[in-house]
Amino acid sequence: MDVKIEVADWIDAEFEADVSGGLAAFNARELGPSAQRDLAVSVYRGDEFVGGLAGFTAWDWLFVKWLWIRDDARGEGLATRVVEAAEREAIRRGCRAAWLDTLNPAAKQLYERCGFAVFGELPDFSAGRTRYFMQKRFGGVRA
Repeated sequence: MDVKIEVADWIDAEFEADVSGGLAAFNARELGPSAQRDLAVSVYRGDEFVGGLAGFTAWDWLFVKWLWIRDDARGEGLATRVVEAAEREAIRRGCRAAWLDTLNPAAKQLYERCGFAVFGELPDFSAGRTRYFMQKRFGGVRA
């Protein structure tokens, strides 16, 4: 059997669909259906967008992909409120925990104030910074 391996610096839609579909089918066989749903929390000051959180829920976990608050809106507790809103929605969906990763020391402190704990690190990930992997178990939610 002739095998050919190619390397590219781009991912086309068909390739992404094939790989993600194959992985999703494998994971469904191994873990059961993920019930993955996007989760977004937006922050507005009046009609002006000042930040938000993007993530998803799957297999009873919330994954926080991105959290960003515009510079001029920081220091007002908005990030904490956004995380709390995402957690409430995740719990409503039946999630028992959340996880995320960050390179930002200030973000790490925010997440620690919100009850997250580091469960893994990649020291010197980039430019001398550590990448932190964090989780939070939700109290009172089924395990």
